[in-house]
Amino acid sequence: MVEPVGNHYVIARPVYSENAFNEEHEKLHRYHKTFWDHLKLYFSCSPQRVKKIALNLFPVISWLPAYRFREWVLSDIVSGINTGLVAVLQGLAFALLVNVPPSYGLYAAFFPVLVYFIFGTSRHISVGPFPVLSLMVGGVVTRLVPDDSIGNGNSTNISAINDERVMVAASVTFLSGIVQLLLGIFRFGFIVIYLSQSLISGFTTAAAIHVLVSQLKFMFQLPVPGFNKPFGIIYTLESIFSQITETNVADLVTSLVVLLIVFVVKEMNDRYKEKLPTPIPIELLVTVLAALVSHFVNFEEKFNVAVVGKLEEGFQTPVAPDVGILQNCIGDGISIAIVGFAVAFSVAKVYSIKHDYPLDGNQELIAFGLGNIVGGSFKGFASSTALSRSGVQESTGGKTQIAGIISSVIVLVVILAIGFLLAPLQKSVLASLALGNLKGMLMQFKEVGILWRKDKYDCVIWVVTFLSAVFLGLDIGLATAVAFQLLTVVIRSQIPSCTVLANVGRSNIYRNRKDYTDIYEPEGVKIFRCSSPIFFANIEFFREKLITAVGFNPLRVLRKRNKALRKIRKMLKKGELRVTPKGLICMANPMYESDEELDNNKIEELDQPTIMTDLPIRINWSTDLPPGITVPQVNIHSIILDFSSVSFLDFSAMTVLRKTLKEFVRLNIDVYIAGAHEGLLDKLERSAFFDEEIKPSMFFLTIHDAVLHILLKKDIASSPKLKLSEERGRSNDNVIIPRNRQRSSECTIPTETKF
Repeated sequence: MVEPVGNHYVIARPVYSENAFNEEHEKLHRYHKTFWDHLKLYFSCSPQRVKKIALNLFPVISWLPAYRFREWVLSDIVSGINTGLVAVLQGLAFALLVNVPPSYGLYAAFFPVLVYFIFGTSRHISVGPFPVLSLMVGGVVTRLVPDDSIGNGNSTNISAINDERVMVAASVTFLSGIVQLLLGIFRFGFIVIYLSQSLISGFTTAAAIHVLVSQLKFMFQLPVPGFNKPFGIIYTLESIFSQITETNVADLVTSLVVLLIVFVVKEMNDRYKEKLPTPIPIELLVTVLAALVSHFVNFEEKFNVAVVGKLEEGFQTPVAPDVGILQNCIGDGISIAIVGFAVAFSVAKVYSIKHDYPLDGNQELIAFGLGNIVGGSFKGFASSTALSRSGVQESTGGKTQIAGIISSVIVLVVILAIGFLLAPLQKSVLASLALGNLKGMLMQFKEVGILWRKDKYDCVIWVVTFLSAVFLGLDIGLATAVAFQLLTVVIRSQIPSCTVLANVGRSNIYRNRKDYTDIYEPEGVKIFRCSSPIFFANIEFFREKLITAVGFNPLRVLRKRNKALRKIRKMLKKGELRVTPKGLICMANPMYESDEELDNNKIEELDQPTIMTDLPIRINWSTDLPPGITVPQVNIHSIILDFSSVSFLDFSAMTVLRKTLKEFVRLNIDVYIAGAHEGLLDKLERSAFFDEEIKPSMFFLTIHDAVLHILLKKDIASSPKLKLSEERGRSNDNVIIPRNRQRSSECTIPTETKF
């Protein structure tokens, strides 16, 4: 019974072991579905299931009929136009990262949007090119079609090389789409949980550094080859600085001016976003202005600057991926698929929480997979979502993916009609626009200090991810980062926090004994907590910490006692010891024999329980023993293991735990396990964990139940009246912990306790 009294509560109930609680309270036996049950359900067919599958596979069916046309259409149109203009410019700019002609970036900004409209579950993200993915695809392109393959650099050869690079980008995009589609079909959307926020932040920051370095060649207009290998960024910087004297000043000045303008206006957009009806479309304004100036001033001829050139008009004929290319980029395809999904899902999750609608990770995988398959078939490159573009779509009032369709219409107009207007645009302007979108990712450097103060493990993961991705490359760096992150999990699990607890405030609260002054520790009782799962990697650590907490090694003490019994039997047989009412008296000078001689090559016998039935007297190990016999003193009679934080035990841990508990039990030390979750006891029973020495009765609901049981047991053993009362039957086992108690036998035990 619980009675609230102000800000206190009063409880009156019996002391419960697990067995006693289950006997008093009937437990429901629930049927747990097996793997085959789930498999049958997954492949079952019914009209309701078909409808559910259709709605899950085509989310547009569920939200489009409920579209609030009058309320939302204007906002979606305005948002779609703004997002479409940004998508056009980012598509052209990010194509430079892929090392393909800029027009192919428009395909990557068009087809995935159409597919996501049908299959996607997020209403606010803008699907299309993302700088990190573009750079990863560009790394594959550079590796399979290196810059030195251009040869003499004539237009025919350059065109052939560009076609080959486009095919590589399309093939690896198609492969990443297949990977994402398969992961979605087989319900592997949970893989994103293995990419922590610290890892994603460190990886995207490293990718921003790679993007920055890769665009320097367009800003300086220098012939820098691609180095897609470990420490490639160092080789790239070395190549740039070795040619720094050949910089095209016009391109450099244009880049710096554009970059400055973009940064200033973006900062104004962020600072005054609540006052501005819509963010200033600085990328569009700069692009239009730069194209006009370049056209009328004719920068290409006067200053020999690199320009976008004629864009492809219309769409490319769909092509099948090159099998030979696919075989050479399987690992890259998997990396691109996982990174693209992780980034997109993390952004989509932010907006789904903000606007309160559900998000399906598996369906997102299917949507992005189909988008990349279609995009790759039309010679586009990998798509995800750019943070800045999604921010524009959401901040300008976008309500649904209707805004995405409008943005794709804008891209379509550029592809079919007005793409030629961008031909005189300098590539250095596109490079500056690409760098202008990196501000958010570069600002993530500030997270290092925050993470160091909050969680040093996460901080180390961030730093290791950043350094490995910067110096080893994005593909190898990602694999290294994931492996290191999993290693930190193993390390934290392998070295769990183990503490000795004490009662605080004479209540039912138990905390680390080192953290409080007003504590009570029952005499002869040790309460030990392990705050981690216990498995093969940390069971020995658990055992060592437990031995340290109790102050002795139970196996060593057990062997010492058995050796002492051997010696006592030998001395009694020789008449060197005599039994008297006062105990054993030595009748001769003690003979000190080595442990090896006493062992007699039967070390396994020393690990068995101590047997005294053949002796004329029962040995009290806490009193003085005959001369020449020494056994370590044991000052505890009970151990409580707090398993409230132990989520699972594997078989290896069970074996060692069982052996350790037996060692304590054979020393006549009572062992109790408190707070274990329900499934653990069932698992131990199935694993034949229990026997005559290790019994299910050692399990208690809470630490306090176990402590009260110990105090009651000891007081009953020391008081004849209580022992008689115990034999007549216990109606209530409730006990309080006395405030000034030194020994359990010095306190009377009331029949009911309120605390």
